[in-house]
Amino acid sequence: MRRPRPIRSAGVFEYGMWLFTRISGLTLILFAAISMGIAFSLGGRTQLNMTSMFRWMFFPNPNHVINSNVPDVTAGWSNAFWQIYSMLMILLASVHGFNGVRMILEDYIEKPLIIAILRGLTVLLLVGALIVAIYVILAS
Repeated sequence: MRRPRPIRSAGVFEYGMWLFTRISGLTLILFAAISMGIAFSLGGRTQLNMTSMFRWMFFPNPNHVINSNVPDVTAGWSNAFWQIYSMLMILLASVHGFNGVRMILEDYIEKPLIIAILRGLTVLLLVGALIVAIYVILAS
């Protein structure tokens, strides 16, 4: 009969990431609701198809709706507030998702060296994704 693995204390980092995952999930739902409300109030429901409206709601980029009938989109969506809003949403979603990947990898892999290598790779992918996302937001 195989003995079960000993239970280790999670530590401060694991508890912090567990708490961050819950809070960021709720915050992302709040961001989605705010985006939906603003898109509806600005006339997106009558002047865009559903695909364009979802793209507009979750990534308020003026280039997404530039060819639509929504008036004065470029001036309203390219200000600093919406850029910071988009960056916060992408930061929360990226860290939330990559933390989930990290937890899944650690659940199924037992060798500490492989876990350390995959953690480093996950952090590099996260940083690369955030750099690309911030570039896209600021360049649009």
